[in-house]
Amino acid sequence: MNIALTSPLKPAVKPLVVAISLLLGACSLNPQYQRPEAPVPAQYPVDGTQTNVQATSWQEYFTDPALQALINTALANNRDLRITALRIEEARAQYGIQRADRLPTIEATGTYDRSKMIFSQGQTFDVNLYRVGVGISGFELDFFGRVKSLTTAMLEEYLATQEAQQTARTSLIAEVASSYVNVRALAERLTLAKDTEQARNLAYSRILRRQQAGLDNAMDLKTAEMQLETAQASIAALQREYAQAINGLQLLVGKPGLGVAVPQEQLDSLAFSPLPTGLPSTLLERRPDIRAAEHRLKAANANIGAARAAFFPRIQLTTNVGLVNEHLSGLFSGSSDKAWSFTPQLTLPIFNYGRNQANLDLARVRKEITIVEYEKAIQSAFSEVSDVLLSREQVEAQIAAQTRITNADRERLRLALRRYDKGVANYLELLDAQRSLFDSEQQLVQLKQLSLTNSINLFKVLGGEWQPS
Repeated sequence: MNIALTSPLKPAVKPLVVAISLLLGACSLNPQYQRPEAPVPAQYPVDGTQTNVQATSWQEYFTDPALQALINTALANNRDLRITALRIEEARAQYGIQRADRLPTIEATGTYDRSKMIFSQGQTFDVNLYRVGVGISGFELDFFGRVKSLTTAMLEEYLATQEAQQTARTSLIAEVASSYVNVRALAERLTLAKDTEQARNLAYSRILRRQQAGLDNAMDLKTAEMQLETAQASIAALQREYAQAINGLQLLVGKPGLGVAVPQEQLDSLAFSPLPTGLPSTLLERRPDIRAAEHRLKAANANIGAARAAFFPRIQLTTNVGLVNEHLSGLFSGSSDKAWSFTPQLTLPIFNYGRNQANLDLARVRKEITIVEYEKAIQSAFSEVSDVLLSREQVEAQIAAQTRITNADRERLRLALRRYDKGVANYLELLDAQRSLFDSEQQLVQLKQLSLTNSINLFKVLGGEWQPS
C-alpha cells in the first residue's frame, strides 16, 4: 500500500541544505551602524584631571577594612543584585532560543495509524500503519538575513542586560559606602552631643551652686536646665537616626547583622584613593549605562533589518526520511518500506494591508527613540560628573572655613567660661558660646560627610570599576 508522508530530503542532500542556508544567512539588510556623536562639550566645566595613583577597582578605592567587608557581604547577599543576575540568565536563555532558529532542528518522530478502508463494492478492511522517521520541520532559509537580524538584536539586548548588572553592582557599592559614611558621621555627631550634654550638665550643677549661694538668679538656672534638656533631646534624635542608619545598612548588606564592628573614630580617619576623571569621551567606555544604551541602539538597528527582510520571500524546508510497516515487529526488519519527502514552501507577501510597511516604520521610529535615549544617557553622565567636580572644590573650601569657625567657637567658649567664673560675664554670654560651638561641630561633621559622599559619587558617576585604556 502506498502511503504519502511529509518528510525531508535524502540523507545526502541534508548537508547541502544546511550549508546553503548558513551561507545565505550571511546576508543582511541591517542599516550600517554608526555611533552617534556625543552631544556634550569636549571638556568638563572644571579641570578634573588628576595625576595621582589611579584606582581601577573598588578595593583600591575604598581601602577601609570594615567598609570592604561590608561591600563584599552586600555583593554576595543583596537581593536587588541577585535579581539583576537572574535577569542576565533570562536574557541569555532568550538569546539561546533565538540563536537556535538559525540552524535546522532535527527531530525524530514515531506514529501509529489505524483506519478502515471502504471500496466501491462495499468491501472494507482495517489498516494498521507504523512509522518512524527523522526530519527537519519548517526550517527557514535565511536568504535576506531576517533570522540573523533577529538573533543580532537579541544578542545586543543580552549584552545590554549584562551592562545593567554592572550598573546595579556599581550603584550597590556606592550605596553601601554612602550608608557606611552616614553611620560613621552619626556616631561622631552622637559623641559630640554626649560631650555637649556632659558639659551642660556640669554648667547646670555650677549654676545651681551659684544660685544657692545667691550669685545667680532662678532665670539662669532654668535656662541652664533648658539647655541640658535640649542636649538630651538631641542625643535621643541622633540615637534614633543612628539606629535607622544601621537598619538601612543591614538592608543593603542583605543579611541580619553587619558582621563587622563599625569604627567609632572621627571621619578624618576615613579617606578614599584619588580617581582620574579624564575627558568626557572616556565616559562612553567607562559608564555601563551608556554601553547598555548603545547595545539597545544596535538592537534597534538590527530590528530594522528584520523588518526590511519581511518584504522579501521566505523559504521554509520540511523534510523527513524513515520507515513504514503494517506491523510493529517488522518495522526495523528488511520488510519495511522506506519513505522520504522534501517539501519546500515559498511565502511571498502580496497584500497585507500595509502591515510590513507599518512594522518597518515602527522599527525606524524605535531606533530614533533609542538614539535620543543614548544621547540623553551621555548628557546625564556628563552632567553628573560635572556636578561632582564643581562641588568638590567648594565643599573643601567650606570645610576649611567651618574648621576655622569651630576652632574660634571653641576658643570663645573657653574665654566665656573663664569670664563667667570670674564674674565678668553673665550666663547668657556663656550660653551663646556653648550653643554656637555645638552647632559648629555638628555642621563640620556634616560637611566632612558631604565631602566623602561626593568622592563616592565620583566613583559612581565615572562608571565604577574600570581599567584605563
